[in-house]
Amino acid sequence: MRRPLLRPFLAAIAGAALLTCASPAIAAPVTFKAELKAASEVPPNDSRGTGAVEATFDPDAKVLTWKGSVSGLSGPATAAHFHGPAPPGKNAGVVIPILGAETGSFQGSATLTDEQTADLLAGRWYVNIHTSAHKAGEIRGQLLRQ
Repeated sequence: MRRPLLRPFLAAIAGAALLTCASPAIAAPVTFKAELKAASEVPPNDSRGTGAVEATFDPDAKVLTWKGSVSGLSGPATAAHFHGPAPPGKNAGVVIPILGAETGSFQGSATLTDEQTADLLAGRWYVNIHTSAHKAGEIRGQLLRQ
């Protein structure tokens, strides 16, 4: 009498296992922070400016979102960017422009390529804020995983 119950039970276990394996993998968001300061510029400068950027990367959608603020700069920001790939102490080209830094606070988002994703996750991106007095960059900070 136990045999007829065994088959439906085994079928239910197998079905649950298939559903578990067939579910799409959802990757957790990755958070980053960058402390922006003149000492991190290459070469460093004497600015009293400071800033911070917090960013979140959604690996499934490949979307990076960010919020940041700057203060104490020598003048209004003339440009702001994510740069890479580069480790701390090295310079690299612009990857993504950041709009709104001239107002003191900014936010935005961008969809990344596979190559950009790899560089970001490997810690090879930094944020750079440019001013008229410091055209190459007044304050800078490496995006560090939290």
